[in-house]
Amino acid sequence: MFRALTLLAVLSLGLTADAQTPPPSNAPAQAATSTPQTSLTDEQKTIYALGIMVHRSLRPFDLSPEELAIVMRALVEGAAGKPAVDFNEWAQQVEVLSGARHSRVVAREKVAAAAYLAAAAEEFGAITTPSGLVYRTLRSGTGPTPTARETVRVHYRGTLIDGTVFDSSYERKEPVAFRLGEVVPCWTEGVQKMSVGGRARLVCPSSLAYGDEGSPGIPGGAALVFEVELVGIVGSAVTTPRD
Repeated sequence: MFRALTLLAVLSLGLTADAQTPPPSNAPAQAATSTPQTSLTDEQKTIYALGIMVHRSLRPFDLSPEELAIVMRALVEGAAGKPAVDFNEWAQQVEVLSGARHSRVVAREKVAAAAYLAAAAEEFGAITTPSGLVYRTLRSGTGPTPTARETVRVHYRGTLIDGTVFDSSYERKEPVAFRLGEVVPCWTEGVQKMSVGGRARLVCPSSLAYGDEGSPGIPGGAALVFEVELVGIVGSAVTTPRD
């Protein structure tokens, strides 16, 4: 799996480190955990970003705090050239663990998604379509309604069901344009229910989004929530400015 290969590539840098690599000092490591981010140099911020990269690679493994501590130990001991485990001997087991943990995450996400979708369907004005999409109008539009063959311009915010924002055109301060038939099924179906100038909330089961595989920042099996504003249809004279 790609997830496992990504992590293998990162961890192999530490687990197969040259024996001549000096062990890291404990004192700087402890200081780094308590140093405010604003006091870091640009190079240190880049290294900090590397740590975030490793963290994101680890997410699919659904590690407990105790398991994460073992990973941190591997990084330190690998950097010192003294790994406690032969990486080549256990690399294939990482693939096995990846598959098992991924299945666990998907199952948990689907349970949480089912409860969230059921609650969303009970909200005033919500409509559940045969596909499982929960659609709710937040503001009615007065312009035309697009078809799947047309290119639309939208502002949107996408979140996980816990409110975590994974994408937002509002943050980029620029609406995006795309052909409606070439995006996730949730969008293709939901935006066709909107009129230009309208805003809607789409709650999408994973089957209408990124499925069991997921996507960077989105766990497999996750339901997604989108607030979408239909700014215009490319080629149409009718558009609406953002609020």
